[in-house]
Amino acid sequence: MPEPAAWRYQKITKAMFDLPTAHVVLTGRVLTLAGDVIEDGFVELRDGEIAAVGPRSTMAASDAPVDETGGTIMPGLINSHAHLNWDGIHDLARQSMDDPRPISAFKAAGNMLKCLRAGVTMVRDLGFHDMNLFTKQAVEQGIVPGPRLKVTGAAIIQTGGHTYWVCREASGADEMRRAVREQVRGGADLIKIMACHDTLEFTDAELHAVIDESHRNGLPITAHATYDACIQRVARFGVDCVEHGGSMSDETVDLLLEKEIPIVTTFAPLVQQSQPEIARRFGIPEWKIEERQKAVADPTRYAGLVKAARAGVPIIFGTDAGSPAVEHDVIAPELAHMVKVGVCPDNMDALAAITIRAARLSKMDDRIGTLETGKAADVIVVDGDPDRDLFALERVRTTFVGGRRMHG
Repeated sequence: MPEPAAWRYQKITKAMFDLPTAHVVLTGRVLTLAGDVIEDGFVELRDGEIAAVGPRSTMAASDAPVDETGGTIMPGLINSHAHLNWDGIHDLARQSMDDPRPISAFKAAGNMLKCLRAGVTMVRDLGFHDMNLFTKQAVEQGIVPGPRLKVTGAAIIQTGGHTYWVCREASGADEMRRAVREQVRGGADLIKIMACHDTLEFTDAELHAVIDESHRNGLPITAHATYDACIQRVARFGVDCVEHGGSMSDETVDLLLEKEIPIVTTFAPLVQQSQPEIARRFGIPEWKIEERQKAVADPTRYAGLVKAARAGVPIIFGTDAGSPAVEHDVIAPELAHMVKVGVCPDNMDALAAITIRAARLSKMDDRIGTLETGKAADVIVVDGDPDRDLFALERVRTTFVGGRRMHG
């Protein structure tokens, strides 16, 4: 593995937010996401882990206080495509170029509070600039409260490429390797590339170099890829994940299956910006609202993703949070649209996309994503039954991260 980021050598005498781990028994309806729905169950949290879970009739005597939640207890939610330094309100380019770095940091801190209140216990922050490296440091050193974080540092693009105004530009194979190494030095958990916009980006030599260098450093690499030619190209070159996805041929779907490459879908910008009563509050112009409405209503737009999902390509939840009208507590609209268009067959599968499959994507499924004895106590309590009504997730009462009560 690469050398740790410099901040990991710092001695921390005491975390500023030194929250204790709770010893508590939660009772209520339990969705384990490990295959069980327990209508009258319990989950015991102790020392940051799940000490026991099961039907209430099997609950052993304990000295822990019992919280009769009256709600649904389930694993914490994971947003696998978000941008914590964008506020979900203002223009992306202007924020990226105009926000002073301290303001960008404050936005991330505020967005993490929104995440915790929405039951999001882990965020996969895909850049675009390198501020997310400092966000991770602040959370892990106890400077601010936040969810677990997987971060990319700055996304890497060809010079002048898609969103060049906020990413790490590079030209040539050697410069691609240097760009990867910079993110590794800063403590990135994965690497992100912008592989296309209207055209394919990167030369073959550049694409090979950026992927090879990521893997040489033991990091997965994910690619912004939104149509068939791009998705197939990055899959052939060896990326580990596709962001957004789009039209896909049978050949591309077969390639994703062969290489076990998942897709993180991001419907929330389309869904939110297509609703005039929401979009107008964020200053979305009328022409954009009309464009989004046509896109949402066009089933052919989702045909490739549906084909991939039905073939067995893992579909993971992500919202592109930070995009205009997609604040970091917008969760249910994305899940509902995943079911509506058919990339998830039902609500329970959508909940798997935001819990266990998301944990698997980040190689965290041995610790989080389901409610099982011995796993980390990333647990939320919801007022209602989200497997029956996904919009119950808009009523999160309590959020624990590693057994620490972060909300409620």
